[in-house]
Amino acid sequence: MKIEHFEDLEIWQEARKLCFDIKRLSNNDNFSRDFRFKDQILSSSGSVMDNIAEGFERGGNKEFINFLGFAKGSCGETRSQLYRAFDFQYISNEEFDSLLPKVISLSKKISGFISYLKTSEYKGFKFK
Repeated sequence: MKIEHFEDLEIWQEARKLCFDIKRLSNNDNFSRDFRFKDQILSSSGSVMDNIAEGFERGGNKEFINFLGFAKGSCGETRSQLYRAFDFQYISNEEFDSLLPKVISLSKKISGFISYLKTSEYKGFKFK
């Protein structure tokens, strides 16, 4: 399968779902009152999908790898913030246990994609 758009990437699709799940959780009463923290976790989860998209649209593997690194960092930030949300009792144990494996899995998939791109002979569409 040829990937022509960032929306075709499984990692972007999963990042989009994660962002939606975080948004849904952040509407809980206690969570939604902590405006700064809510904005921070929404921003970091959104950055995962946005950096994947921006890197893809740059058209070259080196830039894409760089932006995937940013996406992975934002994924880690989101994971850390999930712990904070749980510790602050903004989310339930069930919500935490449901999301944490998804964030960890996404981070691993981003790492795997970075490894693939580093060894790929394809250098990006702007170098055709």
